[in-house]
Amino acid sequence: MNNRLENSTRHYDEKLRDILKSSAKIFAEKGYHRTSIRDIARSTEMSLAGLYYYFRTKEELLYLIQEQCFLTLLQRWEKTAGVESDARSRIRTFVENHLGFFLHNMYEMKVMAYEDESLTGEFAEKILVLKRRYVQILMDLIVELQSPEGGKGINLRVATFALFGMMNWIFTWYHPKRDLPLPELIEQMLRIYFFGILKGGEAQESWLTSSSFESGKADFSLWENLP
Repeated sequence: MNNRLENSTRHYDEKLRDILKSSAKIFAEKGYHRTSIRDIARSTEMSLAGLYYYFRTKEELLYLIQEQCFLTLLQRWEKTAGVESDARSRIRTFVENHLGFFLHNMYEMKVMAYEDESLTGEFAEKILVLKRRYVQILMDLIVELQSPEGGKGINLRVATFALFGMMNWIFTWYHPKRDLPLPELIEQMLRIYFFGILKGGEAQESWLTSSSFESGKADFSLWENLP
């Protein structure tokens, strides 16, 4: 009986992941408001009744996509947060996790960027809680970096959202075959963020690069189980 329940739960989770993945692609290509449930049904080759078994409304579907993104980002961070003790190295790890995740989930990144205000009511409130929790991680790292090393004249919100701004729009321009490989992209962004364009190329800091970071790992995919 327990095995049957476990198999049923696994099948449900796998099917829901397939639905969310297909929906994210359609939302990214057509836009949330221009996408219908019938579009989702055609993409997933499911009936409308079958889809409504997994969600009640299109807005709940958008919520589930965003929730899964934030939960996965938070889970990835919790798995790696204790590896480095230095604040600068931990910021690098944060950037590695963020960019590594979204580079392999570009449709979800586009949905997160363009449909940020499409959720309402309880759905919007729940995502805001997760978003604030995630943003606070980077804010705390920057506070840790500022003291006692300096940088006290830098506004915390500006410093935090400037870094997010560098990372969150790569889906509009980044092409893996034409641009820098992911590890080099991360290093370039960190050099610009910490030292600026004029000094960034001259900085020789060991924490800027990570010897353990792998850009091609399958577990970057949102739709694959984390180890």
